[in-house]
Amino acid sequence: MAAARLSRGHVVSDPAPSPAEVREWLDQVPDPEIPAISLVDLGIIRDIAWQGDTLAVTVTPTYSGCPATAVINMEIEACLRAHGVERIALKRQLSPPWTTDWLSEKGRARLEAYGIAPPQPAGGPDRCPRCGSAHVQKVSQFGSTPCKAQWRCTDCLEPFDYFKCI
Repeated sequence: MAAARLSRGHVVSDPAPSPAEVREWLDQVPDPEIPAISLVDLGIIRDIAWQGDTLAVTVTPTYSGCPATAVINMEIEACLRAHGVERIALKRQLSPPWTTDWLSEKGRARLEAYGIAPPQPAGGPDRCPRCGSAHVQKVSQFGSTPCKAQWRCTDCLEPFDYFKCI
């Protein structure tokens, strides 16, 4: 649970990091498919808790067949180990299923700044993430990843991804 360090020739145990501190660390871990957004802002980090001397992190993938799940788990573990956490239990939670409602406001803003229109309840983007125009049209329901659709702006003529509502 606690990291050990050497101080004046004696081994001293540091107190275990709080779940809030661990969440801050994980907020620095980018999503492997959309590196502009962190795993925390994506909303897939569902719970962080100490269970004895083991740090349990519960992750809900964006969908059960997400190909990035293994990479996400490796990145979480690497982050925690880099901060001195040795005993880690990664738990996969499929219920309730992830929804785009779990995206943070900061995450939505980062998606748009990155050029991806954030999800909108109406089923499509309300503006181009590049120029801000409301004149957009769907090109394809399928984008660069299963969670995105391809759109384009009819003003600036730039294509862009739209993060689908789930």
